[in-house]
Amino acid sequence: MNKNVFYKRIIGLACILAVGITALVISTSFSVNNEYPSANTGTLKIIFSNTANGKPITLRDSLYSNYFGEQYSISKLKYYISNVSIDNKNTRDYYLMNAASGDSSLEIPLEPGNYNSVEFLLGVDSLRNCSGAQSGALDPMNDMFWTWNTGYVMFKMEGNSPASTFDLQRIEHHVGGYKGSNNVATKIKFNFNDAALLQIKANNTTEILIETNLDNYWHGNTDIKISELPVCTTIGELAKKIASNFKNLFSIKTIRIIP
Repeated sequence: MNKNVFYKRIIGLACILAVGITALVISTSFSVNNEYPSANTGTLKIIFSNTANGKPITLRDSLYSNYFGEQYSISKLKYYISNVSIDNKNTRDYYLMNAASGDSSLEIPLEPGNYNSVEFLLGVDSLRNCSGAQSGALDPMNDMFWTWNTGYVMFKMEGNSPASTFDLQRIEHHVGGYKGSNNVATKIKFNFNDAALLQIKANNTTEILIETNLDNYWHGNTDIKISELPVCTTIGELAKKIASNFKNLFSIKTIRIIP
């Protein structure tokens, strides 16, 4: 065997080994980043239950009464949940909760163990508001997007009320804004302890039921009267006034492990 053939074979073998090592490193990095959850991974399922006056929201067919005695019905209820963080580990996913779909939930794979906190954003962060055309939950076809300048509607509620001074007694609350002082995206955080333990078990689903209570939409940090604010479809002070009550919307009702 001449020297040129010998050296070519050595170089070829070295390239094969390098590719193999690279593949191993890539595979390991995927495992660390949970791109491919292990067989022993558990699941955290978060269900959002929309309520008012102590009962589930039924679109168009039910009447509700707010803190001020104003009756109203709801024809549309949508809001974004994003950047779910478990013990400060951010998933950076985006979910559109739609009362018309009948399923307002999300699932996250987690390693078994006890967790101290769950945090999420009601709305869409500024990065995704400036990222151009998108798909999935952030697809503009979902009717939750204004323009590239004003961005996503974080929370949308439409309906009717005898107290409304708008035409056809309509309610239209399209709450958005992501720039500077007009940002209405709101962080919601729940901390856990021995009395309310968040435990993930291998090959099991831990289900958290979170109530989205619209009674707290109208009254909390700020009073929102339908007679005074039947319509909000732009960014600014009115949107910020409504958003000031977002933190009061959510509460954990139950935590259970499903085998």
